[in-house]
Amino acid sequence: MADAMFLNNTDVLLGALAAFLVGLGKGGLAMMGTFGVPILALAMSPVRAAAILLPVFVSDVFALWLYRREFSGRNLRILIPAATLGITVGWLMAARISDAGVGILIGVIGLGFCVNSWRMRRHVLAPHRADAPRGILWGSILGFASFVSHAGAPPFQIYVLPQRLPRMVYAGTGAITFAAVNAIKLVPYAALGQLSSTNLRLSAWLLLPALAGTQIGRMAVRIIPERAYYAFLHIALFAISIGLIVKGMRA
Repeated sequence: MADAMFLNNTDVLLGALAAFLVGLGKGGLAMMGTFGVPILALAMSPVRAAAILLPVFVSDVFALWLYRREFSGRNLRILIPAATLGITVGWLMAARISDAGVGILIGVIGLGFCVNSWRMRRHVLAPHRADAPRGILWGSILGFASFVSHAGAPPFQIYVLPQRLPRMVYAGTGAITFAAVNAIKLVPYAALGQLSSTNLRLSAWLLLPALAGTQIGRMAVRIIPERAYYAFLHIALFAISIGLIVKGMRA
């Protein structure tokens, strides 16, 4: 019955939109993938939304090929081990986090990113280098947030954006980082029973929009003006984050 409802009402549209946005993120449009779980969580449990969208990240394979020559090796060496630590913490705490708590967490992460970005706009700062202390901190938060809600993009942005990497190197570093993170998450997600046959069947319907989004994201990252893109992104993320916090507090 749950499958039929998903496939025959507006939930499937939300799922397709969420998967498409995940694909855009994998294609290089940085934060677009952050909207996936929040949008789907408006119609269902955030935990179930995260589980349904995880297999959609098969688009990581496509993104790895697209960006196989454009990435920051130093950032990858710092972020991936740190993210593994954060994933482990999320795994250990999974049984203690309620659906409402996860929704609020997603919202707080989104708001935190918006506030940090607006603060940075007011100050012209010298570029940071890829340093281990900051990378371990934000990489661990990235892993934890990605595990509980696929919301690892804001911590990634907070750490990497101040480095002012070339646009394609930045996009490639993000694509490879999250490909590794999502592969690592498969083990604890399976152990927690989130890769159930029901959720996997729902996920299969979403692969096509995810792959389409990956290709479109790759093309769009070269032509969309950065200023307009980030302005829209911050406003949309702020609004969705507020909605999830309100929903979680009411629950």
